[in-house]
Amino acid sequence: MNSLKKIKALVVDDSAFNRNALSQMLASDSGIEVVGTATDGVDAIGKTLRLRPDVITLDLEMPNMDGFTFLRWLMKERPTPVLVISSRSDSRSVIRALELGAVDFLAKPEARISKSIEGIQDELVAKARSILSLEMGKVQSTIALLAQERTAPIVHEDVEVIPQKSDVEIVAIASSTGGPPAIQAILTGLPGDFGSSIVISQHMPSGFTRSFAERLNKISPLVVSEAAAGDRIRAGMAFVAPGGYHLLIRRDREGLFAELIPRVPADKYVPSADRMMISVADACGAAALGVVLTGMGNDGAQGALAIKKRKGHCLAESEESAVIFGMPQEAIRAGAVDKVLPLAKMAEEITIRCTGRGGSS
Repeated sequence: MNSLKKIKALVVDDSAFNRNALSQMLASDSGIEVVGTATDGVDAIGKTLRLRPDVITLDLEMPNMDGFTFLRWLMKERPTPVLVISSRSDSRSVIRALELGAVDFLAKPEARISKSIEGIQDELVAKARSILSLEMGKVQSTIALLAQERTAPIVHEDVEVIPQKSDVEIVAIASSTGGPPAIQAILTGLPGDFGSSIVISQHMPSGFTRSFAERLNKISPLVVSEAAAGDRIRAGMAFVAPGGYHLLIRRDREGLFAELIPRVPADKYVPSADRMMISVADACGAAALGVVLTGMGNDGAQGALAIKKRKGHCLAESEESAVIFGMPQEAIRAGAVDKVLPLAKMAEEITIRCTGRGGSS
């Protein structure tokens, strides 16, 4: 895109107050032009076809045609980066929207009509600008990959599954923009007797990580939960760092356990993949495997380097599939990565390194 060309934004929300507030916030940036607003999905379809926006902010709960129906149409007919604007009470809906192709989301205040929505201006503008650098073809490829994986709910019965013996104690996954569906693709591609534990730092605000973990638990053969302080980290289990906290892994005489550190104003990334991976390197040494997936910025690069220095290994998602190549690229540049591969091959590679055999396919 020409640097002088403005980003064309379409605001879709059934609240007149929110449409006006979001439009003003976006227009506060000289590089963004709000070319239109829409009151529901039907209106949004017409405006999308006529105005051809570069980015769309989308409310999910709307009359006539909701955000999900519009999102399905959009991904099929005119793939466009979508930033969901939703309340924390709709966290499950947000996770579903990310599976359908929304690239990122923003948590708005609980009150449906509230002046406090103006507090999200900086984050809104930053995310609207950042998702312009992604390629929608990669988003569609990830959606297609999810469609190939198991989608039926999995019931974790009280039948003990004996994990395969593994030389890897912990797989530490780092991700940001585009990460939720990528993580889903990996976890649904692992075998039920996966012999390592998994810890995940996905950049996501508080109120959403629990729904994300619950969704993964329903469709993955592993037992997945939002991490809580003191949780014992065991094989065949996956833990998602809770929004607003850093997840660190410690070791005592009984084994590995989770420690949570609350965010402070100076923190750039919360949860921090670097802090999590450095703690995994310290606790597990050569028995650690780092995985750096899609995302803006450089979180995970120092953590991956720490794992590498302790004789562990690291994988990075390739530019071929990463929705945003920033985080994997920085880890590669740091010299921390042993192998670079596309998302479609990541679950199999993790399984081979942890169990010595292929994935669940």
